[in-house]
Amino acid sequence: MTSAQQTLKRRALLAQLGLTGAAWAGLTPGLAWGQAFPTKPMRLVVPFPAGGPTDIVARPLAQMLSAALGQPVTVDNRAGAGGSIAADHVAKSPADGYTLLMGTVGTHAINAALYKKLPYDVVKDFTAFGLAASAPVAVVVGAASSYTTVAELVAAAKRQPGSIEFGSAGNGTPGHLTGELFAKAAGIQLKHIPYRGSAPAITDLLGGQIPLMFDPVQSVLPHVRGAKLRALAISSKERASVLAQTPTLSETGVAGLNGFDAEAWWAVFGPANMPAAVSALLRLEIERIVLSSAFREKLGNLGVTPAAAMRSTFADFHRVEVAKWGKAVQDSGATLE
Repeated sequence: MTSAQQTLKRRALLAQLGLTGAAWAGLTPGLAWGQAFPTKPMRLVVPFPAGGPTDIVARPLAQMLSAALGQPVTVDNRAGAGGSIAADHVAKSPADGYTLLMGTVGTHAINAALYKKLPYDVVKDFTAFGLAASAPVAVVVGAASSYTTVAELVAAAKRQPGSIEFGSAGNGTPGHLTGELFAKAAGIQLKHIPYRGSAPAITDLLGGQIPLMFDPVQSVLPHVRGAKLRALAISSKERASVLAQTPTLSETGVAGLNGFDAEAWWAVFGPANMPAAVSALLRLEIERIVLSSAFREKLGNLGVTPAAAMRSTFADFHRVEVAKWGKAVQDSGATLE
């Protein structure tokens, strides 16, 4: 796309949003109408190492955003402190639209309660562009396990309070906290065994060292497909297309689990107080990408699902998520410095 074509496209997009050329110039000092944002490369900061689940969402989105805006959008992996290092970096970056964050349920819901001193406010320090994708947590056991249904697992846990162990990728992860939410809702006690990531936990589950695990579906899916693990249920409201025969926890018929819903999710954020025209353009382009069939295809068949349009309701969704995961952290007793 030529520079002239890009300018015409941005004018059309801004016209859809009710923003005139004068408004653009007034909201972005130093930029003339013909120099509409962006005029230089952008960064999408990912709060975890390269190759992880967040990269599954971030890299195709960055690629497609680059094509839409006509500037390179590079993925910048900044791991550490459960994603807080990257989130804080973006929160303190210039609010000009050139530094964005692929936020997660961890960085923007769980960490607010998990860390004693979080260096950023999950709402006030960011501009939210909405959800990009989500993935349910799977309840999995070994292929030879005596548990074939969630009802059998719950019944066993009630006979042996606190004796059945479940593994997760670590304290405060979506798997850990979904396990805590599940146990509380079902009225049982389970013993949490935290690991340093999904891989070692899955290894011990495959080897029979632990009987049960809660982990986002994309991590365990290859082993379920290979019949080495058995998925008893998933944590979302609706079934996952990649595990179509696996019921949701709400469908299991277990008392207390009706309406159960807990998913890992990814959303795009920028620093707070971004210019209205810049944030409006980015919001529109990101939403178009997320809703496209091309983005769905790029995510692949791994259990990560593009989000539906939630531009007008993201604030409400976020508020509920912060409260839900905060309560789960509190009930679990988990805390990190």
